[in-house]
Amino acid sequence: MAVQTQHRRVIFASSLGTVFEWYDFYLYGSLSAIISKQFFSGVDETTGFIFALLAFAAGFFVRPFGAIVFGRLGDMVGRKHTFLITIVLMGASTMLVGLLPSYQSIGVAAPVMLIALRLLQGLALGGEYGGAATYVAEHAPPGKRGLYTSWIQTTATLGLFLSLLVILGCRLLFKDDFDTWGWRVPFLLSTVLLGISVYIRLQLQESPAFQQIKAEGRLSARPLAEAFGERANLRLVALALLGATAGQAVVWYGGQFYSLFFLEKTLQLDAASANLIIAAALLIGTPFFVIFGALSDRIGRKVIVMSGCVLAALTYFPTFKAITHHANPALEKAVALAPVTVVADPVACSLQFDPVGKKTFRNSCDIAKAALAKAGVPYRNSVAPSGSVAAVRIGDGATAITLLSFEGASLPAPEFKDRAATFGKSLRGALDAAGYPPRADMAAVNFPMVIALCAWLVLLVTMVYGPIAAWLVELFPTRIRYTSMSLPYHLGNGWFGGFLPVTSFAIVAATGDIYAGLWYPVGVALVTAVIGTLFLADNFRRPIDN
Repeated sequence: MAVQTQHRRVIFASSLGTVFEWYDFYLYGSLSAIISKQFFSGVDETTGFIFALLAFAAGFFVRPFGAIVFGRLGDMVGRKHTFLITIVLMGASTMLVGLLPSYQSIGVAAPVMLIALRLLQGLALGGEYGGAATYVAEHAPPGKRGLYTSWIQTTATLGLFLSLLVILGCRLLFKDDFDTWGWRVPFLLSTVLLGISVYIRLQLQESPAFQQIKAEGRLSARPLAEAFGERANLRLVALALLGATAGQAVVWYGGQFYSLFFLEKTLQLDAASANLIIAAALLIGTPFFVIFGALSDRIGRKVIVMSGCVLAALTYFPTFKAITHHANPALEKAVALAPVTVVADPVACSLQFDPVGKKTFRNSCDIAKAALAKAGVPYRNSVAPSGSVAAVRIGDGATAITLLSFEGASLPAPEFKDRAATFGKSLRGALDAAGYPPRADMAAVNFPMVIALCAWLVLLVTMVYGPIAAWLVELFPTRIRYTSMSLPYHLGNGWFGGFLPVTSFAIVAATGDIYAGLWYPVGVALVTAVIGTLFLADNFRRPIDN
């Protein structure tokens, strides 16, 4: 009984601390639209939103480096002390985000400081997950590693769920002030969460497996060299990345983050409703992390993760189209009855991405596409003769309406601004006449169906994510486990998954097809399913105290 009590304490303490870390990390993703206005207001709206997503992705970019730094430390000095350091770093940097001056207050220094804090958050999270997963797995009895570590897997969703609840509460409390200063409160609350997490983790003891190899003098003096310098282990790291975590990551971020972006940015639902939908879907789906974790102790980790990847690839397109049908039927109807086409010389069209805010997009094609993107209207592309002025055609056949864009490269800034405003107003009027809603009609949203569809996306997340920690832990020996498992996990989740929102959004902006961004997660999931099935082992029946 005492052993079971100790195991429950280990799971609870590790999971609760990681919930708080994910809460910190997800606040930024959930508030991307507001952060874009606060810190990237010096660029146009489309570029600002992409830049805000990139700042979000910056934290993911450095996660593999955090995995290397803290993984090495964890394999040399212990699991417990390492993830105490990571949680302090994470909590402090999150609190400082809530104190940062805006772009209007200090100019370009604001986004620079924001990105610096995002990098610190990413480094901390890069060391956190591997420590928590390894620590819990090394306490788990044989036959229960999938069950025990699945509680760690719930922390990411629970952290997101907690962040959404806090954001919703602050929106209701501060109302109109939320967008100006109330958004800072959820970040500042991380100070309280940090204190609770540190207190709980100070009560923990080191893992038995680490204590055993330390007592036997088998600690690795050079965990990085052993993990990545030896060909056999390096091959295993690469297979774990491409055959497990890359697909798991895109399904995870597609089901939780991209679905939120799709509801709020593409389908134009109000932010509070979009957050409530995702929160409800998470509430329905979260128990399946534990269910699939426990099931993996019986039938194996690989079959469940690979099945989740394949199901995601097969169902993403119909699921997101069904979400459009039930969340914004007026948009779906308008696209069917009066499709929008940008008729332009493709050579003159730019990829409207400017991370430093130095470029201006003033040719007629870019002006037309930017106006449609701002309106949240999908469009097709049609080739026009070289050198011609771009036009927006609404509808087909004799009833089609055509609006000519304008060339703004040679216009003075005030005149360009006036012309762009006039064009946008004319375009909005034509879109209204064709039935395109400026915002989703919340009275027309079929909330039960949208929640059910989003819950299906979360269920796929639980399939790929529930067993992944146990699978990764079992692939590598104790002396280099923290380092070896952390890198492929954070390369997959930090790069393949973390860059999903900005990559998919850029694809949509370039093509005009609101579903085109789904090709990225679908493609990665299929590649993982093939590589993982053919080349990656499943050691769920083997002991790990080696």
